[in-house]
Amino acid sequence: MKLQLWRNATLVLTIDNLNILIDPMLGGKGALGAFPMTDNDLLNPLVDLPFSDQELAKKLSNIDAVVVSHLHPDHWDAKAIELLDKNIPIICPESIASQITQQGFTNTIAIHDHIMWKGISISLTNGLHGTGEIGEKMGTVNGFVFKKAENSVYVIGDSIWYDRIAYEIDEHQPQHIIAAGGAATFSVGDPIIMTSEDLIKLCQHAPEATVWVTHLEAVSHCKENRNFIKEKIHEQHLEKRCIVLEDGEEVPLLF
Repeated sequence: MKLQLWRNATLVLTIDNLNILIDPMLGGKGALGAFPMTDNDLLNPLVDLPFSDQELAKKLSNIDAVVVSHLHPDHWDAKAIELLDKNIPIICPESIASQITQQGFTNTIAIHDHIMWKGISISLTNGLHGTGEIGEKMGTVNGFVFKKAENSVYVIGDSIWYDRIAYEIDEHQPQHIIAAGGAATFSVGDPIIMTSEDLIKLCQHAPEATVWVTHLEAVSHCKENRNFIKEKIHEQHLEKRCIVLEDGEEVPLLF
């Protein structure tokens, strides 16, 4: 298996030469505009994808399926809807499948709990996209566990650290965990994705797993950047198994 971070939450997970695109935000720098309740006027995404339009087209032609965790625009944007082949399998939670179908996609595969796709086990997991009123406004989010034979990868999705994440780790025993860092926070309320403290708790709960940190330096409400998180990881001597990915970086997933 291998993993490539494109930008923010957009990843390609390769399993048995099958390329699975996760949470595509494919628009150019600034295409989403300013986000509300961020106390800034920065235009999102803050950075372009780490390759040209021509390279993007080539990469998309090699995608075998798309997985969407939820419909926030930094995970599923208008450019993704425009560029993706309408016949490509779109694997998503049951709760958003009809909306994706209404956008013109003809091969939507809804997950209630678990599916098998081309020999890969894909399980739906739960997340918590913030607490209190902000958490309610952010709505339901999910993650996924991809398993082939005894090898498993847990993509947490947009979630803070809470007891359900610990439960999912205990239940699925993933060797690799992909977490959204950056402590994204609006002008009111607490963080809606993991802080560096959350990432450390995650590492402590899963001492045998490698943790890959994404969702950094691409959207305007994230409060912690790569250097800050790396420093916190280093303070806890976790740098060998908690790795902050750069945009465009591709890594092998070793088991």
